Amino acid sequence: MHEGIIANKIIEKAKEHGSVKKIVIEVGDLAHLPANEMKEALLKLVDWEIEVKPVKASVKCSCGFIGEPKIIEHAHDVAIYECPNCKKIPAEILQGDEIILKEVEVE
Repeated sequence: MHEGIIANKIIEKAKEHGSVKKIVIEVGDLAHLPANEMKEALLKLVDWEIEVKPVKASVKCSCGFIGEPKIIEHAHDVAIYECPNCKKIPAEILQGDEIILKEVEVE
């Protein structure tokens, strides 16, 4: 259900720019929704062209590892991942946990 809330916020923000034809969103590997679910939610609400750009996650682990985590599962509202070095849950997400409206193309 929260995919509708996220989609509506993106739509509202895009409409601030005028009559929308296309949007580009970035969806992180560890975002609340997988990229395909985010795109589906938006397509149910608007007839715009929607481009989704995936963003690789980057984490910092207490073992000293900094880089892309091993994603074990990513489903609706769940991202299970671990440090590829020590197999623990990294202490900090540096990037890749957001959904961002990057571009709006208007008529």
